[in-house]
Amino acid sequence: MIVRKTAAELEKMRCSGLLVWKVLQELAGLIQEGISTQDLEVVAERMFREAGGRPAFKGYYVPAAGAKYPCVLCTSVNEEIVHGMPSSKRILKQGDIVSIDTGVQLDGYFGDAAITVPVGEVSEPVRRLLKVTEEALELAIGQVRPGNRLFDVCGAVERHVVSNGFSVVREYVGHGIGTQLHEEPQIPNYVDRKSENPRLKEGMVLAIEPMVNAGRPESLVLPDRWTAIAKDRSYSAHFEHCVAVTANGPWVLTRP
Repeated sequence: MIVRKTAAELEKMRCSGLLVWKVLQELAGLIQEGISTQDLEVVAERMFREAGGRPAFKGYYVPAAGAKYPCVLCTSVNEEIVHGMPSSKRILKQGDIVSIDTGVQLDGYFGDAAITVPVGEVSEPVRRLLKVTEEALELAIGQVRPGNRLFDVCGAVERHVVSNGFSVVREYVGHGIGTQLHEEPQIPNYVDRKSENPRLKEGMVLAIEPMVNAGRPESLVLPDRWTAIAKDRSYSAHFEHCVAVTANGPWVLTRP
């Protein structure tokens, strides 16, 4: 069942979303050669706690892993698609890219967002991967309007990614969000004719998150049971926003 939010609930989700945005902006400003992904983790957890929020990912049980996720952030570097765990041993270097995905529960409602940040100068193909992935998210956001269908959102991502020579990861998808971190509907970044295609209605909130590989779309999970990587080891980018369906069009809850 897709849960539609009231205006008051959307305002609460807006507060959660802006806190996530603030944390991500702070972390993006810290990214440089020599910093570890654990350094980012420490800053994020402190900021969430000081704001009265509960980190959404830490302690979240994932059946596929058979365990609770141990960290506040997912920090996925280069060929890592999602769910890379922060580590003091993972030192960022010039030319890397790092996806930072995080969420928070504040006053009972969740916010969730992701950015991918280059470390210093990166190659032109990598810059293009980041640009196309972020553009795909913006095109999908533009489809979040009453009367459209979910496939309008999914198809916007797929068309832009594929037309630019990249590939959409299929094993990991976006989701609804509200009083739970993951709610219905699932939101693939491609049109999956076997899945539901609900009509979008006011009050729905979608966490849209293109995950795009520079090479082929296939992924695999490392022995740590969490980190998903591009099977061909090509670079992967990830951007995410929470977007509410309103009478006036899309309302991005995770940015000012």
